[in-house]
Amino acid sequence: MTEHRQTTPPDTDQPKDPPPSWEEWARAANGAASGPQLRPPYPDLSALIAIFEALRRAVPHELQEQFAALQRELLLTLRALIDWYLERLDGTSRAPQVEDIPID
Repeated sequence: MTEHRQTTPPDTDQPKDPPPSWEEWARAANGAASGPQLRPPYPDLSALIAIFEALRRAVPHELQEQFAALQRELLLTLRALIDWYLERLDGTSRAPQVEDIPID
């Protein structure tokens, strides 16, 4: 049989504090002294912009125009996704537009 040995003596002299609650941890992570703020007010997009700038500089001069068009299409797609999501958040269900077409 194997015997389990404790190599360090237990700390019985010092009372242990209870672990912090989730709210306290989130406030400490956000640097807030008080209040239930769990997220920063807006995301930091500087890293994404830096990546795009580095890619723009790395693209050869002959492909600069195509890369600019690619960035434009990406931004237009992102804008369409944001518009779609905002419409979905509004929760207004629009009735389908029906038009009567007379049959002669």
